[in-house]
Amino acid sequence: MTKYFIAVAGNIGAGKSTLTSLLSQRLNWEPFLEGVSDNPYLVDFYDDMEKWSFHSQVFFMARRLRHHRQLLDRPDSVIQDRTVYEDAEIFARNLYIQGSMSERDYATYNELYRAVTAILPPPNLVIYLSASVDTLRSRIQQRGRAFERSISDVYLTQLNHLYEDWMEHFSLCPVLTIPADHLDFVANADHLDLVTEKILERLHGKEVVSFDLGR
Repeated sequence: MTKYFIAVAGNIGAGKSTLTSLLSQRLNWEPFLEGVSDNPYLVDFYDDMEKWSFHSQVFFMARRLRHHRQLLDRPDSVIQDRTVYEDAEIFARNLYIQGSMSERDYATYNELYRAVTAILPPPNLVIYLSASVDTLRSRIQQRGRAFERSISDVYLTQLNHLYEDWMEHFSLCPVLTIPADHLDFVANADHLDLVTEKILERLHGKEVVSFDLGR
């Protein structure tokens, strides 16, 4: 039996954890859900982002790289909530853009990231959940996490721009983009069936150009 390593990417509230859980049950793959980090720099980071952003992001990258390596070594198929690439391509880059990471620190961080990912085997497939800010906001409110209440639409919009730019240039492995605005794989079993079908097609080398909701 072929072993697959699948990673689910997307903005805050796009549905990564939900899809990871549902697909793991449907396909009998081991799920790896993003947990609460024990980052020792977080308190300092929120007190002084410019001073501690580099330290915090290096910790996140080290932790994510270790998880990625562990998943590669699993004997059976696995599906991961959030990729190793998003810490650098989205969140560290956004810290730099907003002035919370210096140019020197960002250049050093990015050099380390590029060097490590150049030799790290990629997943077999990245699933990108593409969602509008309205959809993200609605789902963030539905799940009611207190620490997410202060996330602004401006911040979500900026992250969406970074996600789209990253996906446009990402070439380490195949990507399947799922239009999360129009697919409700929680409430609609047919939508989950469709997503599962497209994932398996993409894994088997078929080009997936659209999601036909009228089938």
